[in-house]
Amino acid sequence: MGGVDRLFDAPTNADGSAVAGTGAPAIGGSRGIGDIGGPAAPLAARMRPATLDEVVGQEHLLGTPQQPSTLRRAIEEGRPHSMVLYGPPGSGKTTLARLVATTADAAFEELSAVEAGRAEVRAIIAAARERREAAGRATILFLDEIHRFNKAQQDALLPAVEEGVLTLIGATTKNPYFEVNGALLSRAQVYELAELDAGDVEALLRRALERGECGECGDTIVEDEAVTFLATRAGGDARTALAALELACEESARAGGTVTLALAEEALQRKALRYDKGGDQHHDLISAWIKATRASDPDASLYYLAVMLEGGENLRFIARRMIILASEDIGNADPRALSLAVAAAHAVEHVGLPEGQHALAQAAIYLALAPKSNAAHRAIAAARRHVHEHGAAPPPAPLRSGAYPGAAQLGRGVGYDYPHDHPGHVAAQGVMPEGLEGVRFYEPDDQEAALRDRAQELRRLRGA
Repeated sequence: MGGVDRLFDAPTNADGSAVAGTGAPAIGGSRGIGDIGGPAAPLAARMRPATLDEVVGQEHLLGTPQQPSTLRRAIEEGRPHSMVLYGPPGSGKTTLARLVATTADAAFEELSAVEAGRAEVRAIIAAARERREAAGRATILFLDEIHRFNKAQQDALLPAVEEGVLTLIGATTKNPYFEVNGALLSRAQVYELAELDAGDVEALLRRALERGECGECGDTIVEDEAVTFLATRAGGDARTALAALELACEESARAGGTVTLALAEEALQRKALRYDKGGDQHHDLISAWIKATRASDPDASLYYLAVMLEGGENLRFIARRMIILASEDIGNADPRALSLAVAAAHAVEHVGLPEGQHALAQAAIYLALAPKSNAAHRAIAAARRHVHEHGAAPPPAPLRSGAYPGAAQLGRGVGYDYPHDHPGHVAAQGVMPEGLEGVRFYEPDDQEAALRDRAQELRRLRGA
């Protein structure tokens, strides 16, 4: 795989040559691919992977060198195609785009949709068309934050992409199916990048500390606890973690000291939180949240929820526990609780963090304030215990299926008394297995008074 060590962002002319006086080498007439190994570049830029093998995370998109994905093979073989890279900040969208350009025999143009408009796009398209006609060379346009382009700006790209004048690589943190024109999406492949986990970010931080003779922090000592903190608390954003490490190292070098947890915390501007997602804190905090919510204390429920969110707890895990609590501890005392908990889980899946915290908070407050009843939990536990101890009794013959040939000869479904044929839509016919007619599993409590009265009336109508 042909690659470069670093990436270069110096200004260029329309034909891709370096602007006079900048001292910036342009590679093959492209803009932005070169070597920037100088000390002035931010650490995040200096540590940008130069090959796919250096990329951490995103295995679902890239596969492995031994089992490469289709995308990985296309990149390694220099066969770029138009794509939209969709993922959270610091997950590697720009890195992946530049690796595509590095391996392809193509010029590289880069725009930010925040600053550029149709005029800039037209200029790049004109240069790309001229480059293709003069030298048969392709052009890759990397458009960062493509969702910031309006419909007219996105439409300006369509002809060039469709004709193959340029290969478009868009990057966005927003769902492209909502933010990017359908016509443009139909000409590009959408790849969703996952948020880097703490292990991925920590690998990048340690790579920075170990690279070369002294590492990017020179001879400054960086405590393991500080590295783990930065990796855990950066929210999956590698750029944020590397920037904080660089700042902490600079401050430590100025003071002639060590990068401690406190210094890392100051550099990241977040309070250090000791939270082990696989250990005691994981179990203790979810237990505390369940018990506080069951105790109907919304403030305590929110506090423990906040600790889990700040600690990087898995959002799906929290949402699952909310759904369980809604049935186990609230049940039919307020049936809407289950609907709200399920809705919160769906919301988390759709929006993630930070916005997903609002849905979780809404659900936590509602669940805490809802009337509580564990009657449904007790009822199913009692029914299962009975089956476990006594086995499964066959249903009465009238309740069994008569939907197959010969069923009637076996008495299946014969004599079934259809409830809708009776006043109140209740038949007196018993529906429990023989010998279990008087067994009760569901015992409503005072919080389910309406259901309790209804159950008693139905039992009376059935003569039970």
